[in-house]
Amino acid sequence: MTTMPMMNPSCLKLIQTIFLMCLALQADLVCSKEVVRCIQSERQALLKFKAGLIDVNGMLSSWTTADCCQWYGIRCSNLTGHVLMLDLHGDYNKNEDQFYIGGDVDKSVMELKQLKYLNFSGNYFKGSNSLGFFGSLRNIRYLDLSRCRFGGKISIQFESLPHLKYLSLSSNDLDGLIPHQLGNLSNVRFIDLSNNHLEGSIPSKLGNLSNLQFLDLSYNRLEGSIPSQLENLSNLKFLHLKNNDLEGRIPSQLGNLSNLQFLDLFGNSLKGKIPYQLGKLTNLQDLYLGGGYGDSTLIIDNEDHSGGKWLLNLTSLTHLQMLSISNLDRFNSWLQLVGKLPKLKELSLESCGLSDHITLSSSPLNLNFSSSLSILDLSRNNFVSFSIFEWVSKISPNLTHLDLRGNQLVNPTPKYFATKMISRLPNLRELILYDNMFTSFMVFQWLSNISSNLVKLDLSNNLLEDSPSYDYDIVMRSLEELDLSQNSLKGGMFKSIRNICTLRSLDLNLNNFTQGLQSIIHDLSSGCVRNSLQWLNLYSSKITGTVPDLSMFTSLKFLDLSNNLLSGKIPEGSSLPCQMEDFSIAANSLDGRIPKSFWMNACKLKSLDLTSNSFSDELQVIIHHLSRCARYSLQQLYLRFNQINGTLPDLSIFSFLEIFDISKNKLNGEIHEDIRFPTKLRTLRMDSNSLHGVISEFHFSGMSMLKELDLSDNSLVLRFTENWVPPFQLQTIGLGSCKLGLTFPKWIQTQNHFQDIDISNSGISDNVPEWFWAKLSSQECKTINISYNNLKGLIPNLHVKNHCSFLSLASNQFEGSIPPFLRGSVSIDLSKNKFSNSIQFLCENGIDEALGQFDLSNNQLSGRIPDCWRNFKSLAYVDLSHNNFSGKIPSSMGSLVELQALMLRNNSLMEDIPFSLMNCTKLVMLDLRENGLEGLIPYWIGSELKELQVLSLQRNHFFGSFPLELCYLQNIQLFDVSLNNLSGGIPKCIQNFTSMSVKGSSQGFANHRYVTNKGFTEMDIPYELNALLTWKGVEQVFNNNQLFLLKSVDLSSNHFSQEIPPEIANLIQLVSLNLSRNNFTGKIPSRIGKLTSLDFLDLSRNKLIGSIPSSLSQIDRLGVLDLSHNQLSGEIPKSTQLQSFNASNYEDNLDLCGPPLVNLCVKGEPPHEPNGKIQDDEDLLLNRGFYISLTFGFIIGFWGVFGSILIKRSWRHAYFKFLNNLVDDIYVKCRWWLKD
Repeated sequence: MTTMPMMNPSCLKLIQTIFLMCLALQADLVCSKEVVRCIQSERQALLKFKAGLIDVNGMLSSWTTADCCQWYGIRCSNLTGHVLMLDLHGDYNKNEDQFYIGGDVDKSVMELKQLKYLNFSGNYFKGSNSLGFFGSLRNIRYLDLSRCRFGGKISIQFESLPHLKYLSLSSNDLDGLIPHQLGNLSNVRFIDLSNNHLEGSIPSKLGNLSNLQFLDLSYNRLEGSIPSQLENLSNLKFLHLKNNDLEGRIPSQLGNLSNLQFLDLFGNSLKGKIPYQLGKLTNLQDLYLGGGYGDSTLIIDNEDHSGGKWLLNLTSLTHLQMLSISNLDRFNSWLQLVGKLPKLKELSLESCGLSDHITLSSSPLNLNFSSSLSILDLSRNNFVSFSIFEWVSKISPNLTHLDLRGNQLVNPTPKYFATKMISRLPNLRELILYDNMFTSFMVFQWLSNISSNLVKLDLSNNLLEDSPSYDYDIVMRSLEELDLSQNSLKGGMFKSIRNICTLRSLDLNLNNFTQGLQSIIHDLSSGCVRNSLQWLNLYSSKITGTVPDLSMFTSLKFLDLSNNLLSGKIPEGSSLPCQMEDFSIAANSLDGRIPKSFWMNACKLKSLDLTSNSFSDELQVIIHHLSRCARYSLQQLYLRFNQINGTLPDLSIFSFLEIFDISKNKLNGEIHEDIRFPTKLRTLRMDSNSLHGVISEFHFSGMSMLKELDLSDNSLVLRFTENWVPPFQLQTIGLGSCKLGLTFPKWIQTQNHFQDIDISNSGISDNVPEWFWAKLSSQECKTINISYNNLKGLIPNLHVKNHCSFLSLASNQFEGSIPPFLRGSVSIDLSKNKFSNSIQFLCENGIDEALGQFDLSNNQLSGRIPDCWRNFKSLAYVDLSHNNFSGKIPSSMGSLVELQALMLRNNSLMEDIPFSLMNCTKLVMLDLRENGLEGLIPYWIGSELKELQVLSLQRNHFFGSFPLELCYLQNIQLFDVSLNNLSGGIPKCIQNFTSMSVKGSSQGFANHRYVTNKGFTEMDIPYELNALLTWKGVEQVFNNNQLFLLKSVDLSSNHFSQEIPPEIANLIQLVSLNLSRNNFTGKIPSRIGKLTSLDFLDLSRNKLIGSIPSSLSQIDRLGVLDLSHNQLSGEIPKSTQLQSFNASNYEDNLDLCGPPLVNLCVKGEPPHEPNGKIQDDEDLLLNRGFYISLTFGFIIGFWGVFGSILIKRSWRHAYFKFLNNLVDDIYVKCRWWLKD
């Protein structure tokens, strides 16, 4: 879509100038030579206001003198000395050389009772959420608080601002409703509330603002209809309602706004007929309609068969955009009317369903557009034929810009040019053909017949693949920008464009070149384009080879070779062009040392990106070579993900360096105490190296521009004085695994703008101060990671709202209740702490739309799991494992329809699995092992949870048979029901475990993601799974990458019986199979050797008979094998693999022989057949060993007692005396009982 200007910038500047002039005339500002000193009470108020600010740029450096009227941004009355103007506008949104203030706006500024002009725009008052006190400025005329990051509701008492004429609150984080009190501002002329999160309807009372000239409510979430009362705004000139959720019809009353010059209703859900009353807006210059969502479309009103004659009255119209007007293609007469608009310059008819039909049915003679039309946008329609150019050339031959992107244009046939007159657009300079269906490179020849004056041509995202056989410099003499990206070009085209001598920009990214880079450079440099080309993009085009000499391109400033297949070393003698400013060879496989010659001409180099290669230079050498020529030009240096070694040199020689990234390399050695960094540095990343030493405040002196600092994963010690105030305000603080001392770093309190902070594993053993938790309410907070420390104590329940997207407090000593104010994050990790209560967090504060990942594992939570899960609409990952929860699994967990991973292992949960969990159809992991659950395994686990990849029910009390429905789990990779009371046989349909039976069918564990909403932003978040498995007899935790390689079935320690189905041999991807400690009978499946991926096989302690299949010897990866305690017979098959196992792996198979057993097989003697009746399992109570032991026990016990009595006379007398006394005692007691 052609970008239409929202508003002429000069108009907005004119309005602001008028306001300022009016204020200057009224305000008696200081303009005479008379010395006026400010009022002391107002001076003190300003100083108090300054004390609450953060002024890293020195904006308020002049606020020290006695006369505050001379301070920066202050103007006073020359009659009374009162402050009349406070202009402290900043430029925070700019990327470079920012000049702004931040902090909190103190209420003391409200003591400036005579203030008429206040401008705080473009600053960073992120922590200030209340605008209420601005209502105290009763004399204010001009109030600009735009782009300040204010949050919360608009709480200004507007009825107390009777003189207000200009109000701008745009581009903040304001939410809630638009106050209806705005309608009381009878003198206001300018209102801008755009780019916020405002909701609700547009107050009808805004229609009372009879003096209003400018109203902008665009880019909010406003709903409802457009109030008809806006017709009363008789002086309104600009009305912006773009990109809201407004619905209903366009009010016909808008046609009464006779002074309206600009009307933008684009991007709402308006529908119905466009009212013909808009034709009364004779002063209208810009009109933007359409762009609705879903079924919300506007149509042309044709009830009177006029097809929109009201357009003829818009004689001042210069810009017209009609997006997605559904019936526009039916009315050719409408286009005729548009063509008669005398001043129309830009026309956009994007996505209006136009097709070749309109070019065939409309006579160009009736569609002669005004000669003023220079820009035409027909993008995203249904044009196919090349005849669209002929049609356009006849209706508007003076076009300079034509946009046909997103159509279905195809190559014209040779017959077309033989029968059609050549279409000419002699003034056309920019042609956009992105996203069409051109296949032939001959399109250049066809387009050259249309215009030989093209300056910009975009043919990206087509199907171009063949190369022409001739040059195009003859017909493309004016071409400066050429975009051929996202095609299927092979590389022959380089010879065809080498002589376009005017070409400055060439974009070829995302193609499929078969040439090496040396060949490409040779072809391009053999023509005059080597002298004109300034911008060349070859990103991700599968280019091979290495980097040759580039010095022949005398004008080249930008070259992107990243994400290709370049490899090897850069040859000696290669050099960059002398004009090169931005060079990237990131994400290739280049290695070795970079020759000194490569940097010889790089005296204008501003940005260098060598990320993700294998360069092995010493950092000192790279810095030395670059400093010879680029020390005064280099601004960005990216060396991330290489093999660069050495230690950190002094970088202060690069006086303009803003970004330095040497992370994830092999730097080592000590950072010396006298090393300095460039003072203009904004980003410093040195994480994931092997640096050590002490970082002090000396290293950061003068670095007021620093925004990103990442020193994590080194062995650095940060040692600052207790009350150190850094010169910078960081947005990213990365100090993970650095040693910060035992106490919580106090200097972090001074950082008011940080979005990401990582101080994990930094040796802190302290309570977290309350001011740190309060910072979670920061509007820009993204990631907080304070895990793996010894942080302790209770977390206070503050009355603030957590805005951090990712919060990790894992592996600390936090205790008590989890406070509700932590809610609001997308991901919360509280694992490995001592929390004991989660009810408040889960059950208070109502609905949470954001939380997608919640880890409470390894805490001290007990009692029933709170039944409040309906509060969480986006939860995809829940881990409550390794706690002391008891009782039933709450049924409300079934409301988590987005749930993908549920881990409740190692608790004391009881009863059956709730039926409601069948609603969690997106589950990929269900881990309920090590609980007291009982009952049948639910059939719906297989029939409803078909996405499951991990199912672990180990060590519970489930009974019954193997449900046939479990065979529907085609994606299952880890299946563990061991240590239960299951019985029956293994169903043959187990072969339907597709991920275990078909190569390459596994979805893997590396791409698990969930989608959640954070505020008004939709976030797509990856997460990792981890599973606790018994692997080779030892419980181990497996994470994503390990789980990807592991496919396991564990049915051990149950009461399964019958034969092992031969279909189990079809699970050819199995890595682990454990069927031990059951009652399986029959033979081992003869085709078990097909399981060639097996590393672990345990069939021990069953009732298996027959010989060991010879195919078992084919499994060469087998690391663990246990066939012991069965009734196997015959010779162990001979193979290097089977004979390498210990004899104990075959023991208690009485008729088994051959190595490694001592029992050798006798040649010619057939193996013993097992008895018809299989011997009882040794684990059963009444087996042969039991009776033998009973006999020996009786004999030993009997003769041990009575033998002693017979041999020793005194023992014999004592024994019989005892018996006599016992009989007497029993007799006496019985008599008394009978007597009673």
